[in-house]
Amino acid sequence: MFVLLSFDNENDKNKFDYLYNKYKKLLLYKAYQVLNDYSLAEDAVSEAFLRIYKNIRKIDDADSNQTISFLVTIVKNVSITMFNSEKRGSVVELEGYDREDDFNLEEFIVSEDAAKNILSIVDSLKEEIKAPFLMKYAKGLSHREISQILNISENNVTVRIHRAKKKLAELLRREGDIYAV
Repeated sequence: MFVLLSFDNENDKNKFDYLYNKYKKLLLYKAYQVLNDYSLAEDAVSEAFLRIYKNIRKIDDADSNQTISFLVTIVKNVSITMFNSEKRGSVVELEGYDREDDFNLEEFIVSEDAAKNILSIVDSLKEEIKAPFLMKYAKGLSHREISQILNISENNVTVRIHRAKKKLAELLRREGDIYAV
């Protein structure tokens, strides 16, 4: 499928090839965590890489934590959308997925400057909400894993992550980096 992609320049093509070869297994693993179906997970990774292709110029450093978070966020969003499409008609909640939370990191990690700004704002959060937020989005841990590490309930993890996202969105709005959500 990726053979049909055309790039404006050789640098973008090389960056895409590098990302695909380096992170395809990680993204497949993350998609499988949501979908529990290898075939659907492969489809999710393909769709994720199409989105990555469309946003390849937003990626400055292919090996940065911000890039990894960006890629994982894309594949998780694609996987959740696929999961919901597969389960349409039945009420199924994904563990750790907050429907009320409309703050989407994928949309904001678009340049090195934006990433640095976000990281400095995240660093300014209170430790009790920053730690679970980073464990979820930087380390990719589940709510269950975070609750075990921090020795708090899963519900408390969900609340703290929600508060961190809300505070982060508020601080970013205040700095004019995003539109009011």
